[in-house]
Amino acid sequence: MMKEMEDGETMILLFFYSQISGRLQGEYQVTNGYGPLVAPQVMKLWRINETTFNFRASTGRFVGLNTTENGKDIVVEAEEPDVTETFQIQRNPDDLNRVRIKAPMGCSSRSGQEFPVLMVKEDESVSADDEGNGGWGDDDPSVFLLTITGTLQVEDDFKFIKENGLNAVRIPVGWWIASDPSPPKPYVPGSLQALDNAFSWAEKYDIKIIVDLHGAPGSQNGAEHSSSRDGSQEWGQTDDNIKQTVNVIDFLTARYTNSSSLYAMELINEPMSPGVSLDNLTKYYQAGYDAVRKYSQTAYVVMSNRLGLSAEPTELFGFANGLMGSVIDVHYYPYYNPTLNNVTVDQYIEYINNDQAEQVKQLTTSNGPPIFVGKLLFYKVHYHVYTLTTLKFIAGSLISLL
Repeated sequence: MMKEMEDGETMILLFFYSQISGRLQGEYQVTNGYGPLVAPQVMKLWRINETTFNFRASTGRFVGLNTTENGKDIVVEAEEPDVTETFQIQRNPDDLNRVRIKAPMGCSSRSGQEFPVLMVKEDESVSADDEGNGGWGDDDPSVFLLTITGTLQVEDDFKFIKENGLNAVRIPVGWWIASDPSPPKPYVPGSLQALDNAFSWAEKYDIKIIVDLHGAPGSQNGAEHSSSRDGSQEWGQTDDNIKQTVNVIDFLTARYTNSSSLYAMELINEPMSPGVSLDNLTKYYQAGYDAVRKYSQTAYVVMSNRLGLSAEPTELFGFANGLMGSVIDVHYYPYYNPTLNNVTVDQYIEYINNDQAEQVKQLTTSNGPPIFVGKLLFYKVHYHVYTLTTLKFIAGSLISLL
């Protein structure tokens, strides 16, 4: 049985029926990235509830109705989803991979039926103009084949990690997780359930979890991975904003404190200087540390170093030394080092053992806080091909220095 569709999953829609060529399977493509959805289109699911979704195309835009013309043609134009970009997936109970897709509110078919289903037209474009009353056969233009190609995390990932000798994962979350299942727009529900699942699987396979607040309210670095819409960086500028972030840490620690897999809470990922001042960051780190310690005396509290030219690698040492169980997170990006383009794996390992090792040694002092290398982006080597043994060797080269 096909599993329930989750937020953030990738799907491919294929149609069976073609009035022109008689093919049993068609493909979607997006014309110029802005035009009509025509006849695999790979899209991301933005889940609203169990059956209702927004579809985000590979261009970053959303599938919806063409409201400027006949209101029935399906286009990929919207930068943000709204009512006209909201669809319902109806599944064949005897074959859950066969689906019909119900049109958004406000649409009607030629016969006047409200909420018609999508169909493939003669030119192999897609329109919301079918009654959806036929069967589920290959000859019905409203029947699509739905394939879910992957998820952000599944139980097999944790099984694989355990079987290959690793013992911990760092899981990024956004601040809106504390509002799940009703997060503010444009965020969609499902992230809290995904984290619950991760803890369940981690406990089963005896794997530790570092919960990483990757996206703070207002964005701590202006990057898309911290949920900045337009590159703006506004986190930490007010006491209310800092308090809101502390509340997220409080929520997450309270929820997972009794789990044997909770290893650490990372208070924020990659705050960027000079937008995030050291004073505001340490104010937050003290409050976040206190929030974790309300519930756990054993979980590590990870504090990410600031990025940016004005940040010093050891600037948090004096602060963190006074807090039991605090850890400094450092990130390295040799991927962006142009001298490492097209090097061999052996040359890359030599770089790790020499240049990168020297950077880590500068931070590992006898009277300093523990250091956690939370990110090492190093995969630009001969078409990004690595074996698991190579990955372990490179990671072990750094870990052995700590």
